[in-house]
Amino acid sequence: AVRGGLIDLFPMGSLVPYRVDLFDNEVDSIRTFDPDSQRSLYPVPEVQLLPGREFPMDEAARTLFRQRWREKLEGDPTKSRIYKDIAQGIATAGIEYYLPLFFEQTATIFDYLGEQAMLVLHGEVDQALDRFWVDTRERHRFVAADPSRTVLAPEELFQRSDEFFANANRHATLALRGHEPTDWARPLPDVAADRNTTEPLSALGKHLDSTAHRVLIVAESEGRRESLIELLRDHHITPPSVATLAEFEASDEKFAITAAPLAAGFFWHEPGATPPVHIQFITETELFATSPQGRRRRRQEQVSSVDALIKDLSELKLGDPVVHASHGIGRYVGLINIDLGDGPSEFLHLEYADKATLYVPVSQLQLISRYTGVSAEEAPLHRLGSGQWDKA
Repeated sequence: AVRGGLIDLFPMGSLVPYRVDLFDNEVDSIRTFDPDSQRSLYPVPEVQLLPGREFPMDEAARTLFRQRWREKLEGDPTKSRIYKDIAQGIATAGIEYYLPLFFEQTATIFDYLGEQAMLVLHGEVDQALDRFWVDTRERHRFVAADPSRTVLAPEELFQRSDEFFANANRHATLALRGHEPTDWARPLPDVAADRNTTEPLSALGKHLDSTAHRVLIVAESEGRRESLIELLRDHHITPPSVATLAEFEASDEKFAITAAPLAAGFFWHEPGATPPVHIQFITETELFATSPQGRRRRRQEQVSSVDALIKDLSELKLGDPVVHASHGIGRYVGLINIDLGDGPSEFLHLEYADKATLYVPVSQLQLISRYTGVSAEEAPLHRLGSGQWDKA
């Protein structure tokens, strides 16, 4: 974003955005800033920006592209929209399928792996590759039949199955096939929350009190971890937070919580290991009987009918939790009238953590949905401006 002498950048791969303050045509300062509060955080001497594309668009690259197009593809190139767009410096949609024309030689993921890298092949990789090539060749035959669309052969773009396995076999490889049970990864007991009771996490609490094994709760993100910590504390369960599994193993804690990309939990049981391992990993999949993909999908779903949404909100009681698309979970306090100079208008009054207040115009009801978590009474309220909802 550009506002006067300020340029805000959020580079790909960066954890924080940057604000460049210009003095005429010179850079006066560069600072990180909080995207929620817009407040500057700390100065930095420089910013490294990754390219927005995987190919160059300078004159030399465009010249090479046109030259290699004429070498590899048949027909009149001036009739191709992509060819003409590249000549004018426009990276048109679908240009990624012509990537080999920008370079004398393209790389694969194996070119970026060190010699000591170990590969894990999960599932029937060979069958998946076979299905991919059947579908890809069929689509290529379909598109190539159109004289107005000039396309590269699939072999120019993708590795063949034999090439993939030849490259993979140069590394140590662990192949995980099928769904056979293993002794070291055992199923967990039922610790799912019961939404129909006053103590929805009672099963988890009883398990923690009775099990002789160590337990690590795994949230899918740092934001979800903070929300879970608040929820657990409301039910008198107070796990310490650890950054990694190694930190948990090295500690004396019997029970802790962390953030890691684990989709489903299991009981890691290796009594013959040195030292012996008996750790139960419990994820939100077990706690809430759902999957991380399902949680993200529900969060991304938008309510298409405003009338249905208004009807839904009319059923809310004072104190019920709601979810704002940008600010997360708050509690509905009621409807109030506020005059902003054009006459009184109705606003939803929402209360967040630390008694923070948010007023939402009725005209923006499409941003509000009902909270459908474990328990309305125990809904973990988010903190306004903390970025907690963005991390979740």
